[in-house]
Amino acid sequence: MAKRNKSALKAHRQNVVRRSRNRDLRSSLRTGLKAIRAALTAGKIDDAKALLSKATSLVDKMAGKGIIHKNKAARHKSRLNGQIKALAQQAA
Repeated sequence: MAKRNKSALKAHRQNVVRRSRNRDLRSSLRTGLKAIRAALTAGKIDDAKALLSKATSLVDKMAGKGIIHKNKAARHKSRLNGQIKALAQQAA
């Protein structure tokens, strides 16, 4: 049976809190990305551009906290930028 000393119990409590916080943050990231993708799909360039700055900030925060990898953050930002530019060119 596993040893249950004070430090192990405290570490477990910390892990539970961190896992919960990380799950909430990851969920908010996905929601933000979903909102900008919905604007892109609907063809709303102005809304997508407005949401891009919020999404970029959110992605950078998640990468800074270690919720997602920095390369994944860069990939998200790059693809969203590219999609907005492509949509703007189609509209023009």
